[in-house]
Amino acid sequence: MPDVDWQQRFRKLAQDATHPLLKAYYEAGCVSPDTPVSEVPLVALDFETTGLDPEQHSIVSVGLVPFNLTGIQLGRARHWVVRPKLPLHQTSITIHGITHSDIDNAPDLSEILEEVFGMLNGRIAVVHYRDIERGFLDVALKWRLGEGIRFPVLDTMAIEAHLHPDRRPNFWQQWMGKKPLSIRLADSRKRYGLPHYAAHNALMDAAATAELLQAQIRHHFSPDTPIGDLWL
Repeated sequence: MPDVDWQQRFRKLAQDATHPLLKAYYEAGCVSPDTPVSEVPLVALDFETTGLDPEQHSIVSVGLVPFNLTGIQLGRARHWVVRPKLPLHQTSITIHGITHSDIDNAPDLSEILEEVFGMLNGRIAVVHYRDIERGFLDVALKWRLGEGIRFPVLDTMAIEAHLHPDRRPNFWQQWMGKKPLSIRLADSRKRYGLPHYAAHNALMDAAATAELLQAQIRHHFSPDTPIGDLWL
């Protein structure tokens, strides 16, 4: 995993940011890359969206779960359904179950941003597949604040990919019957003996991601592993 100094990046981003929410986020700071992961305040973040392209689809729900390696703070977890800028598609309704009636009176993402950043400030985000949370939040903030966002993540999917570099069998392995190894959230959790949770609910997926990271550190790394070895 790459070693990136996000602490230094945040200092520069704080100088360049103009919107108060983003400036406060960067000024809250970021831990040094040599900080042991056990000492890092974490927050699992998950979005449900109307599709997979942040330029053509929108966020419809947000889940945030603060945690560390020894405990998950479900009492402080938050979940919101939000009204998307772009219309719902039947395909996405089938996946996450959020319907037109659910969003009719839901707030716009802009109405909950203070609460969202209240949970993000000073914490490192943990996600499963960073292109969703990073890409969608960046575009959503550009639409609403006129500025995008840059932030470090621990990506549990990327960690699984790093741990299983040979997960895609070659032609001969496939011919011999070897199947690809899935690094999707539910399949990754199953490898660690974690319980099955219903998928495609932002709060449940955030909690599931938090548990997965705890298991990954326990089985493959150490609480003393520097955060700079894991974040992206």
